[in-house]
Amino acid sequence: MGISEPGFEYSVVAAPARGEKDKDAKTPTDRYALALTAQLNSMAAQGWEYMRADVLPSEERSGLTGRTTVYHNVLVFRRAVAKVKQTPKPKAEPAIDPKF
Repeated sequence: MGISEPGFEYSVVAAPARGEKDKDAKTPTDRYALALTAQLNSMAAQGWEYMRADVLPSEERSGLTGRTTVYHNVLVFRRAVAKVKQTPKPKAEPAIDPKF
């Protein structure tokens, strides 16, 4: 029999590259905040908890033989999952064979 202990699974998604149009979003900052809010709420509806935003490097091809480093803005989420920890089974007592 196992014991459940909390664990987490993680999801990393690209941050929005541009804002969303809306009649109440007048500035580029407002439009970007609206896009970011929509993405955060979408992930939260699926049970994901927002952890942080990161900028991570990625080495990508540039031309036929060249490589360049590109930086990506990503959002990191996690959600709890139950991990089953196996408990060791007790060893069976050796059967006693009475010999009289």
